[in-house]
Parts: sequence; structure tokens; C-alpha cells
Amino acid sequence: MSSRRSRSRQSVGISSISDDQIADLVHKLQQLIPEIRSARRNSDKSANRVLQETCNYIRSLHREVDDLSDRLAELLASTDSDSAQAAIIRSLFM
Repeated sequence: MSSRRSRSRQSVGISSISDDQIADLVHKLQQLIPEIRSARRNSDKSANRVLQETCNYIRSLHREVDDLSDRLAELLASTDSDSAQAAIIRSLFM
């Protein structure tokens, strides 16, 4: 690690992480992310690739949440606010 990078980490109070800890965290990500987990049988992936695929997976989850939110908003807009269906949907948020 360069001395500038080292000083930067020390100045913001970030503790150093060992290579073993990074490898362990990458391994845990490989187990958590479905796309990585299913592809793992081919070979272990580099930490860089695991992080890229993790970011892609998180982005896809964000898109899915946005889509579901849009669908829910449409459903709420199309139902009578006093209906039983609207009451059930609102109760799910409580």
C-alpha cells in the first residue's frame, strides 16, 4: 500500500483489514448472491468480479423495489380508498 494511501486511512480512522479478512468477506458475498452462488461451481471468482456482480445484484434489487412500488401505487390509485382491498394494502405497511 502506498504511504499516501496509508496516511489517508489513518487520518480518517479506518482500521486496516487483512487480506484474509477481505478473502473471507468475498467468500461470504459469494454465498449470499444468487448469481454468484450458481456460477461458483465453475471456479472461484476474483474479488473484483464478486464485487462487480454484488453491485449489479443490488442494482437489480433496487429496480425490483422501484417496479413493485410503482405497481403498488397504481393499485392504490385504482382502488376506492375506503374499500376492504385498500385497507388490507395499508395494513401491510403498518
